[in-house]
Amino acid sequence: MTYPADNSHHSPSVKQSNTDPFIFSSVAVVIISLVIYCIIDAENAGALFNSVRAIAVSQFSWLFVLSVTGFVLFSLFLAFSRYGKIRLGPKEAAANFSRVSWFSMLFSAGMGIGLVFYGVAEPILHFAHPPETEALSPAAARDAMRFSIFHWGIHAWAIYAVMGLALAFSHHYQGLPLAIRSTLKPILGKQTNRALGKHIDVLAALATIFGLATSLGLGAAQINAGLNRLFGITLSTETEIIIIAIITLCATLSLLTGLDRGIKRLSEINLLLALLLLIMVFLTGPTAYILRALPDHIGSYTQTVLGMSLFTNTFGSAEWQQDWTVFYWAWWVSWAPFVGMFIARISRGRTIKEFVLGVLLVPTSACIVWFTVFGTSALQIELFGTGGIVDAVNENTATALFVLLEQFPFATVTSFIGICLVAIFFITSSDSGSFVVDMLVSGGNPNPALWQRIFWALTEGIIAATLLIIGGLSALQAGAISTGLPFCIVLIFVCYSLMKNLKSTEEH
Repeated sequence: MTYPADNSHHSPSVKQSNTDPFIFSSVAVVIISLVIYCIIDAENAGALFNSVRAIAVSQFSWLFVLSVTGFVLFSLFLAFSRYGKIRLGPKEAAANFSRVSWFSMLFSAGMGIGLVFYGVAEPILHFAHPPETEALSPAAARDAMRFSIFHWGIHAWAIYAVMGLALAFSHHYQGLPLAIRSTLKPILGKQTNRALGKHIDVLAALATIFGLATSLGLGAAQINAGLNRLFGITLSTETEIIIIAIITLCATLSLLTGLDRGIKRLSEINLLLALLLLIMVFLTGPTAYILRALPDHIGSYTQTVLGMSLFTNTFGSAEWQQDWTVFYWAWWVSWAPFVGMFIARISRGRTIKEFVLGVLLVPTSACIVWFTVFGTSALQIELFGTGGIVDAVNENTATALFVLLEQFPFATVTSFIGICLVAIFFITSSDSGSFVVDMLVSGGNPNPALWQRIFWALTEGIIAATLLIIGGLSALQAGAISTGLPFCIVLIFVCYSLMKNLKSTEEH
């Protein structure tokens, strides 16, 4: 994902600002202190992260479940209410991008390292370890697909829709800086640009860093798994750290050379690679079975989405729900500033109804197709074919995609495409992520200094490597959850503020 050229000069009275020393230093101090602590006492640091994760998911799972369901309902209410006709920008503002281009960028935003990582792994893990049904059964396979689509579908994008819409309205319609605190101005008042508002931007920056670090850590693990399957390179934390260092260096070099067009081309190449991989698996895999499964998955998902939305397994073990749904909701919330800013930047001139329906439905449709092709192919092999994918995924989740690709023709080619896909996502996510963090610490400045973007790109790589060292995937998840929980509360206030802002338009 990469950012288009800034168009804030079209919005009324947008004020630019330089780096805010308080926000920058606060975020930097937290990150540097954390890295030093993890280096000095890795064992206790890992235990601390896991303790934070356990408390967050066990004590506050209800908050995530109710909040995210509320975000879905709130987004749909705005789309079909009288506010749906409000345009994000001046009344006669034209959209910056054609609808096709806008849909393409939303699709690109929905396709990331996480989706490539979990496209096979999640359905297989739900199939092998279902929350309610018998493991490895046809019923478990159906549940595996509906839960996978649920975790990556409308609920995830409702989180981004709320954040993105609030940012787009405050920036394009009200002319405020593109910063999280701007969305809370009806509540914060004079504190918007004072200590309280700055602390909110600090939290948003930290959430973005930890959310990205989780994705980068997953990407490194998957690249390592692919290289191991193709070239026999050792599977180890040390190898993953080397991969993070190399990819972070590539991202940093792209910033140093100012190759914005190059990064844009990389994003376009990545979209083409994702489509190529999807088509190759569709054509070489169980094509007829995939086509037969698609309407079944959509029907199963739509029939049970309300129950899944409020599912907490109150009278059974809460472990599955906490490990999956709660983790995902926290991860998506931590990504909200990042993705929210992206879709806000590209959505000037859209109506609220068009914005909400586009953000909810286009990426969700892409995710349904992705999981249907990859997840269904893996489940078909387990139920009716040679099997073996469950055992491989149980041993190492990161190998899931490559174990599946080995079942079909041209495995070497498709596996290499998969490695390139994750690597380029890694580079573009690091570049875009550093841009967003820099905007957050700059009070919404859309053109932050180059050296700061380089600093944050390096920081994201260091955090990802640090979390891998102290606890691997568990620590990565803990990092996302620890920042996702407080920012979830911020998002609730963002909804309230957005409603106040929209009501104020009726008074003028």
